[in-house]
Amino acid sequence: MTTIPEYTNLTALSEVWAIAAKKFPDIVALHDPNSKPAVKLTYAELYQKLQQFAAGLQALGVSPDDKISLIADNSPRWFIADQGSMLAGAANAVRSAQADKNELAYIVRDSDSSTLIVENQKTLDKIRSFCDEIPLQLIILLSDETPNRDDPIKTLNFSQLMELGAKNSLQPVKKNDTDLATLIYTSGTTGQPKGAMLSHGNLLHQVKNLDAVIQPKVGDQVLSILPSWHSYERSAEYFLLSQGCTLVYTNIRNFKTDIKRFKPQHMVGVPRLWDSIYEGIQKQLREKSDTQQKIAQFFFNISQNFILSRRIADNMSLEHFDASAIDRFIAKLKTIFLAPLHGLGDKLVYSKIREGLGGNFETLMSGGGSLAKHLDDFYEIINVPVLVGYGLTETSPVSNARTHSHNLRGSSGQPIPHTEIKIVDLDTGEAVSRGKRGVVLIRGPQVMQGYYKKPEATAKAIDPEGWFNSGDLGWITPMNDLVITGRAKDTIVLNNGENIEPQPIEDACVRSPYIDQMMLVGQDQKALGALIVPNLDALQTWGKNQQLNLTFPSEDASRETIINSDLYGKPVQDLFKQELKREVKNRPGYRADDQIKVFELILEPFSSENGMMTQTLKIKRPIVTERYQGMINGMFES
Repeated sequence: MTTIPEYTNLTALSEVWAIAAKKFPDIVALHDPNSKPAVKLTYAELYQKLQQFAAGLQALGVSPDDKISLIADNSPRWFIADQGSMLAGAANAVRSAQADKNELAYIVRDSDSSTLIVENQKTLDKIRSFCDEIPLQLIILLSDETPNRDDPIKTLNFSQLMELGAKNSLQPVKKNDTDLATLIYTSGTTGQPKGAMLSHGNLLHQVKNLDAVIQPKVGDQVLSILPSWHSYERSAEYFLLSQGCTLVYTNIRNFKTDIKRFKPQHMVGVPRLWDSIYEGIQKQLREKSDTQQKIAQFFFNISQNFILSRRIADNMSLEHFDASAIDRFIAKLKTIFLAPLHGLGDKLVYSKIREGLGGNFETLMSGGGSLAKHLDDFYEIINVPVLVGYGLTETSPVSNARTHSHNLRGSSGQPIPHTEIKIVDLDTGEAVSRGKRGVVLIRGPQVMQGYYKKPEATAKAIDPEGWFNSGDLGWITPMNDLVITGRAKDTIVLNNGENIEPQPIEDACVRSPYIDQMMLVGQDQKALGALIVPNLDALQTWGKNQQLNLTFPSEDASRETIINSDLYGKPVQDLFKQELKREVKNRPGYRADDQIKVFELILEPFSSENGMMTQTLKIKRPIVTERYQGMINGMFES
């Protein structure tokens, strides 16, 4: 199923843009309102710049099958460099300019790059000392800064390259779908990065098939905030741009303004982003008068019952597949009874929340991790559709996705076209029956060619029949939806032999307004423990309501200061005990071993900047454990 037939027989991703330029010549393709000056490029203008960039590279000696390292972050120039390098016949290795210099040096060296494209002089300065060890022939700055003329490696800025490209004709390079398009190095949580080899065919599979998930309209606004170099955002951008959408770049600083200013129809994000939006809304609600808070909470409670009844009636509740006909009939009656109150809540409360989000959202596309149940519920209640997808860098990345017509909350949806999913036993590798939990295997045209120069790692990841081992645990519903339950390597094994998947419990606990982030610990212990980053704003509000004058230390306070602060006073400690107990027990599938017996509060949030999260905002569990090992040991000794 392809909305644009001209794409059907393409064998190279770079061929998409000539077709798009003809179909949508005057539609704005890329818009960066926050750059100085602001940038707007129509599809016709974008394709012209791609050709210029590619011709400039060829004029400087870049040959087909060369490798180019692209070290930069979101901007129209990133896209021009990405697709311009492919149009020239090269493959690129991509990474953020914010990444550690040693990691960047490793990628440039490991990818066998002969050309380096960097965001600006600052980025080049960060890794310049490594460049002499690598046989680089060319460096391109995506800025207009004046290059260092004394640099022994030929260096041009963006404008110089584009001027050169304008004076030379692009020599077309024919690429097959099996040819390498890009190397994306998995940030992972442990070990050296591995370069996932994604072919043109891998990426084109996403362009040709993601319309099975959403069908955007020409000219739809798409707000882009995730790293463009990451496989999830990247493939989404390729697809949405192939459909004639307008990609609007934003960032954390301008996000709240841009969402109201541009009123986007679509947005791609990770659970942490949706959680931050949710928490911002909750904060606004907490600042309302007591009467307004009670009214809002009344309607949310009504709507919670309404959406659950609707799910049961429509056989779309993950926990009620075995509901009887009479149960579904009763749920249908409840839906009819509650619908007027839910509608009133929409008019008085939810519509205002949607307006604060721009008022036009048709789709929030969520990936890069599981979406907590309370977030799934919240966005359904306010009628902002969230479509959760699943996949990995190694699968280009989407293998499964929920759709508007089949949005089973709590799941990652059904396989997208031409994709197979198989669940196998963790120990034996044998396929298990539907509904049984095991390791998720994926097979399809989007599965990578392998890890660059790592045949042993490739053989370990992809079996001879083409099944890729995701390392994720999950099960398949009767309707062929995939439900992810955790990571095989993240499993915590208690000393009683019980295996605990931390992610679902963490997702349940961060529903508490007082818990911003959390990581479970407890390997080989009697019970689970947790490292908790508290929400100090919510705690302050709670303290005022309790007539407590609470004071909290700053993020960089010493451990002794934190322990002696109000955070460790009995009222706050009791509050967290109650919150953890309630949220864990309210979680579907609760077991006694899920209880969190001990916890420690830490003030420094987990982030990619401090090395405790990946660039896609997944907690690096081994890194966090190592950093707080003494605290964790003390937690279980007390």
